[in-house]
Amino acid sequence: MAKRYEPTYFSKEHRYSMGNDLKTGGHYLAIPVSNGLAEYNEEYFLLPGQYEEFMRDPSAALKFVEACRARQHDEQLIYVQNGKRGEPL
Repeated sequence: MAKRYEPTYFSKEHRYSMGNDLKTGGHYLAIPVSNGLAEYNEEYFLLPGQYEEFMRDPSAALKFVEACRARQHDEQLIYVQNGKRGEPL
């Protein structure tokens, strides 16, 4: 199976990563979540210009991360979960 995500940035302190989506040629941001059975990442596709902005301005990225944790950018989820959705870690 081909690798889809190529991480280019990781914030251990704020628990998120960003990188290249090799399937679409775009970019993504991922946050760790847990549904009680498994821990996994929720990946969000980034709109044109967001990746570059977030790489230049980590505070803008952190605002987006916090909004993702509050489920305010669900329209940008790459995979919509069926069933019990994980809670941010």
